[in-house]
Amino acid sequence: MFIQTEETPNPLTLKFIPGIEILKEGTLEFKNLDEAKTNLLANELFKTGKVSNIFLGQDFISITKISDSDWEHIKPNFLSIIMDFFSSGGSLDSQENVKSPKKENIKYTKKELEIVEKIKDLLDQRVKPAVAQDGGDISFVSFKKGVVFLELQGACSGCPSSTMTLKSGIENMLKYYVPEVQSVEPVN
Repeated sequence: MFIQTEETPNPLTLKFIPGIEILKEGTLEFKNLDEAKTNLLANELFKTGKVSNIFLGQDFISITKISDSDWEHIKPNFLSIIMDFFSSGGSLDSQENVKSPKKENIKYTKKELEIVEKIKDLLDQRVKPAVAQDGGDISFVSFKKGVVFLELQGACSGCPSSTMTLKSGIENMLKYYVPEVQSVEPVN
């Protein structure tokens, strides 16, 4: 097994691409060892003491290191853990592990619902593929009084360029296609 790595816009996050399907659908994110206890791979990675976040996509793993670690020293250990896990037949695809993004229970009017559907379609078609390329994900949370609230995951969460991506990229695009959108804000 050959595992490729790619840098992400977040200097603390590295994207690992093992060349196999990791999850059939959805994503998983683990922010600490306690959350990772039920996931063998994430648990092993957190046990190194050098990880602050793990995000699993359909064909990649994004690992965010603690700030006082150097990729040059910890990357070989992460590669070994990932390779050992998959070489020994490990699998991450289990429905009980798939986490849903934050969602607020909001009753939308018919017009608001049409706006929300447009927003979700644009996010799914134009934003999510680009964000996944950078080792993260973005999920719709709610739309209130012209403001779109989004959850950033993986490499996007805590990335220095995430504010620029939200404001200059996503917000401008949504405003262009959906005039009712006034701004975009992160929930995390």
